[in-house]
Formats: sequence, C-alpha cells, structure tokens
Amino acid sequence: WVPQVLSSTEEMVDLYRELSRHPGLKAACLGPDVTTQYGGKYCSLYTEWSQRDLERGEHIKFCRQYLIFHDGASIVYSGPTGTCSEIKDELLSRESPSGALKAVLRKVPSKENKEEKQFLEVWDQNCKLKSINLTVLDKHGTVYDDDHFGCLAWSHSETHLLYVAEKKRPKAESFFQSKAPELSTSNEDVGRPEKAEVPLKVGSPQPRAGRGQLGGRGADRVVPQGEQFVYHEDWGEALSKRSVPVLCVMDIEASSISVLEGIPEHLCPGQAFWSPDDTGVVFVGWWSEPFRLGLQHCTNRRSALFYVDLTRGACGEQRAPRPCQCCDSTQCLTSPSPHACAEQLSENNMAVWSPRLSPNRCHIVYLENDAFGPHQQCSRLRMYDWYTKQTSTVLAAVPRQTWGTFPGIYCGALPGLCWAADSRRLVLDTAQRSQQDVFVVDTVTGATTSLTADAPQGSWSVLTIDRDILVARFSTPSCPHTLVRCCPLPSPHQPLSGPPPTLFPTQKVAVLPGAGLEAQVQWVCLQDAPPVSGISWGIHTLQPPPEQEHPQYRGLDFDAILLRPSEGPATQKHPLVVMPHGGPHSIFTAGWMLYPAALCRVGFAVLLVNYRGSLGFGQDSVTSLPGNVGTQDVHDVQLCVEQVLQEESLDAGRVALVGGSHGGFLACHLLGQFPDTYHACVVRNPVVNIASMVATTDIPDWCLTETGLPYVPDTLPDPAQWTEMLCKSPMRYVDQVRAPVLLMLGEDDRRVPPQQGLEYYRALKARGVPTRLLLYPGNNHALAGIEAEADGFMNMVLWL
Repeated sequence: WVPQVLSSTEEMVDLYRELSRHPGLKAACLGPDVTTQYGGKYCSLYTEWSQRDLERGEHIKFCRQYLIFHDGASIVYSGPTGTCSEIKDELLSRESPSGALKAVLRKVPSKENKEEKQFLEVWDQNCKLKSINLTVLDKHGTVYDDDHFGCLAWSHSETHLLYVAEKKRPKAESFFQSKAPELSTSNEDVGRPEKAEVPLKVGSPQPRAGRGQLGGRGADRVVPQGEQFVYHEDWGEALSKRSVPVLCVMDIEASSISVLEGIPEHLCPGQAFWSPDDTGVVFVGWWSEPFRLGLQHCTNRRSALFYVDLTRGACGEQRAPRPCQCCDSTQCLTSPSPHACAEQLSENNMAVWSPRLSPNRCHIVYLENDAFGPHQQCSRLRMYDWYTKQTSTVLAAVPRQTWGTFPGIYCGALPGLCWAADSRRLVLDTAQRSQQDVFVVDTVTGATTSLTADAPQGSWSVLTIDRDILVARFSTPSCPHTLVRCCPLPSPHQPLSGPPPTLFPTQKVAVLPGAGLEAQVQWVCLQDAPPVSGISWGIHTLQPPPEQEHPQYRGLDFDAILLRPSEGPATQKHPLVVMPHGGPHSIFTAGWMLYPAALCRVGFAVLLVNYRGSLGFGQDSVTSLPGNVGTQDVHDVQLCVEQVLQEESLDAGRVALVGGSHGGFLACHLLGQFPDTYHACVVRNPVVNIASMVATTDIPDWCLTETGLPYVPDTLPDPAQWTEMLCKSPMRYVDQVRAPVLLMLGEDDRRVPPQQGLEYYRALKARGVPTRLLLYPGNNHALAGIEAEADGFMNMVLWL
C-alpha cells in the first residue's frame, strides 16, 4: 500500500490558506514603568506582527498590547489588553527615550494617483503633535525604511529626530527643451523676498529653527541639461531604489528639516544615531567606490563607524587637529573653517554594522566581519569607548562550535535595544547548530551565558530588553507565532491546578538576573500557541566519510532537520522532499517555516539540510566551502539523503528536490550527479552557471569567492577562471538530468538574474526533459510577494 498525499486542489488551497494565516512576531517595545497606589509596578508591552492577507494580496501589520506587572526581580503577572488592531501605512516608528513621545514615518497615497507622499509625525500619549509633509518640503528624496541604511533616532534631549533619505536629485532636461520666456517681475515686485537656504554642513552648529536647511529653491534654478539618462548606481537586490543616502534632521520644535552635508562622496551613511551629548552623529558608512555591490544578506562590504561633530566649540574656539582616516586631511573638524570630513572610529578595511550605544552613553558595540570573502561569516563583537577612544574585541570569531560553549555570532543585526541596565552586559540571539538561542554577554570579561539552555529546543529571538525586562519570541517547525487566547498566569506562589494545556510558548518575557546569576533566568509565557497538528520533527547529525573530509578542516560535521507527517499508520512510507538552503552561508534553524510545514501537512516528509559551510557550526565550517561548491555541499546533501532513507521509514522511490538560489544550485547539481535518486524537482531562482552569472549579478564577488578564486574589482577573469566557474556549475551535468523540473523565476531578481533559470530551461527543453517555467513580474530574488508565494506553493505541490 502506497500512502497518498493530498490530491485535491481545493484541499491544498484550504491548507495553505489555514497555515499562511499564522502571523509572525516582528517587534516589541516596552513602555515606561507605572507605580500603582499599592506600590506595585507595571508597564505596557507593545508588539507588532505581520500576517499574509491572500484576499488583499499583501502583508498586513497589526499590533497587540500587554500589561506586565513586576517587582523589579520577577514577573508577577502578564496578560493581553484588548484586541488586535491593524497598523496602516507605517514605514518606521520609534519611541522616545523617556517613552513619552513616538515618532512615525507614514506613507499616504496621493489623491491624484501619483507617487505616494511621506509624512513624519510626532505623537504623545494623547494626540498627534506634529505632522510634516516631507514630500512637499522637497528637501530630499524618499526616506529609507530598510534594515541596511534606515533609522529613526531620537536625540537624547528628545528635541530632534535623525533619519536617512535618498539625496535630492535635480530634474534634468533635454538639450532641446523649450524655455519659458523670462519674466521681468522681481521677487520684490510681488512681495516675496528671496530667502537663501544654507545647507547644514559638518562642523556647523547643531540645527535649530531656521538654520541648516537644504533643498532650497535656489538650487532648483540651475537645471542640468542632457543628464536625464545618466546611470545612477544602486545597492542591488531589494535596494534598487537606494543610491545616495543622506542624513536628515528634524527639529521638532521648529518643525524644520535639515540635511547634513559634508560627508565624503565615497561614503554612504546609514544606521545612524546621536552621539552621547547630542553634539554630533554616529553612523555606519559604506564605501561606494569603485562601484556599489549588492548589500542584501552581504555582511562583508567595506564599511566603518564614523562620527561627525555638529558644533564649532564655544565662541568659535579651535580644537587640536586630529587626523582623518577616510582621506589625507589633518585639519581640525571643529575649527572655524572645518574640513568637511567624518572621523572614522573603527578600523579600516573591515565590514561593520549594527552599532548600539550603551544606556550610560559610554560605549558603542557593533558587529564586525572581514571585508570581502564569504558574504556571511562568524562575526566579531567589538566595543568602542567614547571617552578613551579605545576599541576592544569583546567576542572573537569561533573556529569550531562545541556544545556547552558559546557558538559564535551569526546574526544579521543586534537587537535594537540589547544592553542591560548595568551598561556592562548585553543580550543577543545566534544560531547554535540547527537551532537559535539567546545569550547574555559580559562586555568586560567576554563571558557568555545561555539564557535558553534549559528551555525547549527551537528558535529563540530577542525582541527587546529595557530596564532588564527581556522579551523574546519562540517557535518550532510545528509551532508558529500564532495569536490565541492567553490564560492569566498565576504568581510564583500560586501554582496552576490540574494538568497544563498542550500549548507551546511563542512569546516570552523575563527579568534578567544580576551578573553571575543569568543562568537562573525564569521565562514567563505572554502567549501560548497550539502546535500545528500532523507534524513531528527532529535533528540529525552527520559526519562525512574520510574521503569527503576537507584536508585543512577535518572533523567538521553538519545537521539536518527532518519533518514528518505524524498522522496515519506508523508503517507507511512517506515520499521525501529534500530542501538544501541558499546562501550558501546561511542556516535552517528549528523554527516555523511556511513551505516545509505545508508540505508536511500535504503528506511529504521534508529534509532541511545544513551542509558544511552553513552558519552556526564555527568559522572553520564557513571557510571550508569556498572553492568546493558543487562537490562538498553536494556530497553532504546526498550523504544526508542516503542516511535518512536507511534510518527512517521513507519511500526511497519517491524523492524530490526543492531549493532556491544556492539551494537551487545544489538541487540542479544533485539532479545531474545522482539522477537515480531524485524523481522530481522544483527550483526558485537557481544559480545554474556561475560563469554567465558573474557579469549580470549584483554580487560578482560571490561568483569568484565561492569558486575559490580571488576577487579584485579591477580585474577580469582569465579563460582558466571562466572554465573553473563553469566546471563548478550545474550546467556541467545537464546532459544527465532526467527528472521533471519546475522553475520559478522573479522577473526583477538582481541577485540571480532570471537569465540563469532561462538558460537551464532551454537546456532541459533541448534534451527532452519535462520542464515548466513560471515567471513572476514585480518579484525579486525572494519571490516574497503574497501572490507569487501562494501561487508558487500551489504549483510546487501540484508538480510534486
């Protein structure tokens, strides 16, 4: 008897609709403490969620609030307040340091069906205080709301807001544009005196009312001719509208906007915040020369931490000169005639990001990688002392992961608020093999302690920590971040009566214990979610055979997460879908993922393979893969498949491949190298020919680095290098492919351009292999549009 998967299209649609309804928890913010008349304290917890709306074809955001009663050492009671409510058109929002104000960047569709407008708003607890139409002011272009450059930072005095926007670009005209006749009427004749607008330059006083504004109408009078078709570089995949960012300041009292000038042209600023005394701005600057490379998922781009001083000093006094590390000048940044340059705070020729200022405003921690090399690595945690100007390494890269010790830092960013109240410890989450855990780090000693060592296995993420109240989220492959009714929690002295319900905690809160006592942390559930029925899962660890060991990095192992349908006869053998991840320096952690869970509910077992080169296993594992793509990673996946088929009750005659990006690269390799193992394949934006991709992708360095070749921007590969890239590509094995292949391509993909998939499609069609291609307009590499994601699932499962 052969077990069947769901065969009804209607049933699959209903299943996807059900599972896609589970929202994801995106952000959390703690309000200020309130003392009750009885002496107890409580605070509000504001949470933001994202949910797919299939009918509207978009991701919607909504909020939910909780009350947390605590005594400073433990949580006494917590529970939700009211129902959820949708958040409309918010791009960014940020609470002020005191919690009394909130800044919101909002988009508003134009009534004339033209380009949407952007407003910067300031709210207090009772009403909206300010609303500035940034589009009408025309000081700059679109405000950035992405995770790479974007920020919305309050000054410590809560009088100014700092953000990043696209630099205003003058509208160009043709050489043959007709000119309007000059009017003799002057400004004085019509009672409109001309007002000169002075740009806010580095070294000028801190912006106040009427000062430091940019984008004056005077600049608009000089209209460049013949420049309407000049090419402007952008930052690649998912950042195609990001070209030249500028730092902007809103003076709340004056309701004025100023644009900071003077940052060197070869630097693109982002992730900015105010200096400890509000007299300057700290930011991350990315080098844009000789040309921009893709930033999305690339934490190896040359960048540094910079500071610009916005004051000249009392009475115009000159300060001692200090060298500038981003150019040859040694002029004083704060002299009456300052050199327009930023002071570099971090080391040169590195990649840095995610700076976070301590509560006492003395230290800045940030993440650091080597420039170039693998796009994702085991990062270093560095700390800059604001007053001594010294930089130290808090945590270095970890060569090998060992259980019971800190695994290393593998994360895209530190939590927005990550410091403990003592300004000495901070919390972060990181991959630890195939799960994600939370750690507290002592920045003085470098000691680390797991806060989830005794917690359920799965994926933990820090949302925020404020006044040592720590909020985190939790999920597993069978337990999403689902909103359900939250039963009131008893105090520690009033245990629950009767057996606990079968629920999994997805949202947790705890008070961080004092230094040295962190392991005693007690998590309290804010919300429980029922697990999705019909899914069981576990983690397999594998060791490659001696002949497949890396000669320089021996002893490396790797993991795979296996999801299995848990309903039906125990003896039935389910078909297997093998899913290697993309990157290749990425990781599947044991958290909620829509596609694997839905495939499992349909009736497939799903194997998520973290081959050597994945994050979470130490820097040696990352370093072992470049130069060995197409062999080491392919052999790891094949070894995992063969071992799981031997150890588990699965149908070896019904094995399929599903993968995207580098996961698609591996799927196409496996189809050709092991054609007897696999009987169907679905790939999304796959890399199929590294040699042809290098000239079209936003990450040409990836093509050479992963092939094992050196990347230098001003050199071209020689014929031997082209050959090497082709030999490591799946196209080398296309003649051996027999399994039917479904390709899904994003028309706007900058990372792996759709020409890659088209090249594979034509090669398969020419060889008579059953092939189908889906091309999604308006979608980039992630194929994350609601319509594309839903249609992709249905076509994938029907193909399988």
